[in-house]
Amino acid sequence: MTRNPEQPLLLHQVQLLEAEGAGLRRCDVLIQAGRLMAIGGDAAAQATACGAQVLDAQAWLLAPPLVDPHSELEDPATGSAESLASLERSALAAGYGTVALLPRASSWRDRPERLQGLTPLGRLQLLLWGSFSHGASGADLAPHGDQLAAGAIGLAEADQIPPLALLERGLSLGECGDAPVLLLPRDASLSQGGFMREGVEALRAGWPTDPSISETLPLQNLLAMARRHPQRRVQLMNLSTEGGVALLRDLPAEQRPEATVCWWHLLADSGSLDPIAEGWRVVPPLGTPADRQALQQALADGVLTAVAVHHQALDAEEQLLPLDQRKPGVAGHRFVLPCLWQELVLKRGWSAEQLWRALCFAPARLLGLAPPSLSLGSDQWVVFDPSCRWEPRNDSWGPQAANQPAATGTLTGQVLASGLIPELRRWSVSPA
Repeated sequence: MTRNPEQPLLLHQVQLLEAEGAGLRRCDVLIQAGRLMAIGGDAAAQATACGAQVLDAQAWLLAPPLVDPHSELEDPATGSAESLASLERSALAAGYGTVALLPRASSWRDRPERLQGLTPLGRLQLLLWGSFSHGASGADLAPHGDQLAAGAIGLAEADQIPPLALLERGLSLGECGDAPVLLLPRDASLSQGGFMREGVEALRAGWPTDPSISETLPLQNLLAMARRHPQRRVQLMNLSTEGGVALLRDLPAEQRPEATVCWWHLLADSGSLDPIAEGWRVVPPLGTPADRQALQQALADGVLTAVAVHHQALDAEEQLLPLDQRKPGVAGHRFVLPCLWQELVLKRGWSAEQLWRALCFAPARLLGLAPPSLSLGSDQWVVFDPSCRWEPRNDSWGPQAANQPAATGTLTGQVLASGLIPELRRWSVSPA
């Protein structure tokens, strides 16, 4: 049933995850005007005093909002594939409170003035990565210090490693200071024009293949650069292969750079995805079943740091192009939590705290943010129901993008409410 968002609510015996390392516990939580007013203790007494509606929340999880360390938005104002308004709305409804945008845009965000003017309409925390080189051309350095002074959280490049000479120059000059430098270990010249990792499954399907060396060789170079410049904070973006994971595992933990993995690479591979399904065309490409299993295990072990949405929206016209001619990418913040809950918590036995570490606590550290937590008076909370079944095609909170790989069928697990988007209230159970 739909309820007045201003009506006080007592979540009776909800599963509470207050902060990293706190562990799950059950307690009553009072929410009023979208803010946490009481946790445990006298929450029930306060609820009675203010006439709160009591909901049986034993199957729900209350935790801090999720953090997306990198996604893309090419045309924030008038984009036909996605605008800032549609991205903000869908990300908040999916349980995300923070989204960091890479510099790729119709006007590449590589100068201080291009980092201004992107202001969300609501309560989404929008962060911007600056650019390592001008327009990701790899020809010359963008003004690192000026971008950071203008508010960039760090520096990032496009969809491959910059030339090593330029990378060495930028790290040696040191204008980036201790800000993160996020780089994709990929050499497009080694990809052979393929869009699926080489393997038995790709050969059987007849897809053009991309050898794993297009990731492992540039990764070796990036690791060498990180060792050469230990004072710089080199981060790795979207690791995708078993070989790449092995290279990171071989390093002592204190020498291992932080690294992200795209949520889609944790869920799909060349042996599990239907040949006509959405989601084949991504950069880096989908790997083999062994690649996917290695990525999942590396995330569980802490070899990989955090999960990124890496939202890349395409419009309906672009989506009509043949697979080998359209832009790469998948879209949809709303699929990440329910799909990874099914895959990692239910199938692989992860705890809720492990998943929140990968989707919230670790991404916040990667971006240099304060540790997310629940606190009294705050609107920084989400309620997730792992057992709620829903159909994305009937959900009005989705993004504009046409390339949503899990948009058909039924999903299990949904964000019911968030303090950051008061109009979202999917309370649909009987009162306690």
